[in-house]
Amino acid sequence: MSFKFEKLRIWQLAMELGEDIYKISLQFPSAENFNLTSQIRRASDSVALNISEGSVGQTNAEFRKFLGYSIRSLAEVVTCLYKAKNRSYIQDEVFIENYNKSFNLMNQIIALRNTLN
Repeated sequence: MSFKFEKLRIWQLAMELGEDIYKISLQFPSAENFNLTSQIRRASDSVALNISEGSVGQTNAEFRKFLGYSIRSLAEVVTCLYKAKNRSYIQDEVFIENYNKSFNLMNQIIALRNTLN
């Protein structure tokens, strides 16, 4: 037995991204614990959480709404990645890798959302 969302590739990728972001944020200075560290972790976790929550809803319209929330959370993750890069908490390579993961995931979420009427 499994939940519907566990079979969704976007949920699987969102889960991976959330874990990657968590590991990256462990390198942030302790002064950021209640600021950038907390924000990027919550935003990255929110991507998968919204996919799962929306997938068990009653209608496609509701699922579309939650996929929209996931896209917004991804935008927040990317902004946090920029902040981390600008503050020299992460290297350019780490930024680029996670930026690309976020961008690709966003496009996949949008593609799924566009199929739901």
